[in-house]
Amino acid sequence: MVRKAQAKDTGRIHELIDHYAGKNMMLPRAEHEIAESLRDFWVYEKGNALIGCAALHIFSNKLAEIRSLAVDADHVKSGVGTGLVKGCLKEAQDMGIKSVFVLTQKSDFFKKFGFIPTEKKKLPQKIWTDCSICAKFAKCDEIAYIKEL
Repeated sequence: MVRKAQAKDTGRIHELIDHYAGKNMMLPRAEHEIAESLRDFWVYEKGNALIGCAALHIFSNKLAEIRSLAVDADHVKSGVGTGLVKGCLKEAQDMGIKSVFVLTQKSDFFKKFGFIPTEKKKLPQKIWTDCSICAKFAKCDEIAYIKEL
């Protein structure tokens, strides 16, 4: 079941993100940062286990980013990521956001939702807030994709 995150989910969200951040597959997030942006997060719950998370971060009334998409390793390719992305996209559409972007190493996954490649320089909000402080800024291996809603 996909639902909005609750305060009790903060620690598990941090664990999921930390797993992939440790493999240099996403930016790390401190637990207090997750708590501060908890309203951005969606989680996937199966039984009593939280097995995935994703955040919809709003940059403006026209632009948002899906970030921190993390799925428990035992549940990859089981529809968890798909459910989370659909939840984020629906929320963006309901809010009247015009475009949603991602920075990813998993291009094929986002293409199936209609995301198309774009140049990072077209996303200055992201570049000057998150990317400029990333350790991989000069050698970024992520590709930018955008979807018009």
